[in-house]
Amino acid sequence: MSVDLSTRYLGLELTSPLVASSCPLTGSVDSLRELEQAGAAAAVLPSLFEEQIEHEEQQVHELHQHGAESFAESLTYFPDLQNYNTGPEAYIKHVEEAKKAVSIPIIGSLNGSSKGGWIRYAKMIEEAGADALELNVYFVPTDAQLDGDAVERRYVQLVAAVCESVKIPVAVKIGPFFTSLPHFAQRLVKAGAAGLVLFNRYLEPDIDLENLEVSPSLLLSSRHEIRLPLRWLAVLRDQVSCSLAATSGFHMTEDVLKALLVGADVVMMATTLLRHGTGTLTTLRNELQSWLEEKEYESVEQLKGSMSIRNCPDSSALQRSNYMKALVSFTTQLP
Repeated sequence: MSVDLSTRYLGLELTSPLVASSCPLTGSVDSLRELEQAGAAAAVLPSLFEEQIEHEEQQVHELHQHGAESFAESLTYFPDLQNYNTGPEAYIKHVEEAKKAVSIPIIGSLNGSSKGGWIRYAKMIEEAGADALELNVYFVPTDAQLDGDAVERRYVQLVAAVCESVKIPVAVKIGPFFTSLPHFAQRLVKAGAAGLVLFNRYLEPDIDLENLEVSPSLLLSSRHEIRLPLRWLAVLRDQVSCSLAATSGFHMTEDVLKALLVGADVVMMATTLLRHGTGTLTTLRNELQSWLEEKEYESVEQLKGSMSIRNCPDSSALQRSNYMKALVSFTTQLP
């Protein structure tokens, strides 16, 4: 009997835990068709950024306040976002076209740190046919007067506002930098989040020594990055009543298996698809099925969470004792 690879994420029934994460590949209808054919169980579209929403709203404001000439002049104060990503209206059109082109669930994505036009566009994304929505909350606190609770409230209020405005399930993509991640995760779920995506990759700026400028730097994920989400997936699995998605550094079948073992419902991938092509999904799916058959699992559901902190044979390995053990082990290996 064939192994059942199906899983449930955000209330959606998926054929497998393999999901195409937000990336350029999901921004093209042709690529979405290829991803579906290769075995993607769902796809997260590239994000609609808060800056794009604000840009459009500012354009409308200037048009009404100052007329056509003033509006044209005002455009010089904004970056050329057309070369960066599609604008809000084009994004909504892409959601509609994606839903017509493929049968897998389509998850829209909003990226930002404040309410802005999120509620309005969350509704528009829902109306365009998206099956779910992912909020990519990208906020780096730099004000020393802003305490941790205020930062968390900002997230919770944003999530609550969006969840109240739409009927489709909402997942929240967060970073790991919170004082008590389990407590914060529970606050997000209470605010309405149907799922959490672990973790957001904050793009760290670099320094241009020639021009003495801060320059953006995009690095694709590497496999060592899975260690952080693996730990927190294991910790959160038994403490939150929502779906969990693993992302950042999951490139190979063994990475997917580890994520499922600690409690992920789905594994989202982008880098490995960008580097090796959409056909990678077919390989991953086949290898996942072969491993489960070899280990005599009947389904992905049977595997999921079997090594969460509650079910792990040595749960202390996920906590402080693992720190000492790793250091001692490494030291004894030195020449």
